[in-house]
Amino acid sequence: MAETDRARTGKGRSDDHLFDRELDHLPPAVRWREWMNRVEATIFAASEPVGRETLARIVGKSCSIDLLIDDIREELRGRPYDLVAVAGGWKHLTRPAYSDAIQTAVGGNERAVDLTQSEVLVLMYIAYFQPITRGELSSFFGKEISRDLIGHLRGSGMITSGPRSPTPGAPYTYVTTKEFLLQFGLETLRDLPELEALEDAGLLNRHSPTADAMLIGATTDEDGEGDDEALSA
Repeated sequence: MAETDRARTGKGRSDDHLFDRELDHLPPAVRWREWMNRVEATIFAASEPVGRETLARIVGKSCSIDLLIDDIREELRGRPYDLVAVAGGWKHLTRPAYSDAIQTAVGGNERAVDLTQSEVLVLMYIAYFQPITRGELSSFFGKEISRDLIGHLRGSGMITSGPRSPTPGAPYTYVTTKEFLLQFGLETLRDLPELEALEDAGLLNRHSPTADAMLIGATTDEDGEGDDEALSA
């Protein structure tokens, strides 16, 4: 009976029916080309970035994923798209030079997130100082960060709840998500610009009256009363 069940479900088949990762029967050059094709096809078909562990399932154990990716990218030189390391994996993305043509032909990016300047400022601070609570964000900006603002960032998929803070009341902290990395074209959070670089570019003011690293555009005005709508709307 057990043998009959295995026959019906396909279990117990010989190794001949298993996926051949190694391709030992092929000459080295042909084998490498097949691995390249498998990797590129898998990344092309995926809607999300494909990680190293996933790609390792379709190539030989001795195969270098990084060298495969390098060879694929070399062949894509001159093409309007590239294979980009983003959000912990690889993804086919069109080159920025063709963004206007794509916008004209088919409209904007469906994944694009519409954020206000205030939301971007809060998101940047979460990205650099996560995990962080709403209370800590409010202290930083010198005014309350509303639940609505946090809710919109959560709804956009850019942040999510992190571990509870060890402070009294154990409030939830907030951290950025994989979607955040995708939206900003980052492979990991280590790819965020250095804070000093943001200051040099005029995007950061370390001498803000409300915080040690206040982002320009969210500072208080001369009488100490900030723009409440900017951060609590």
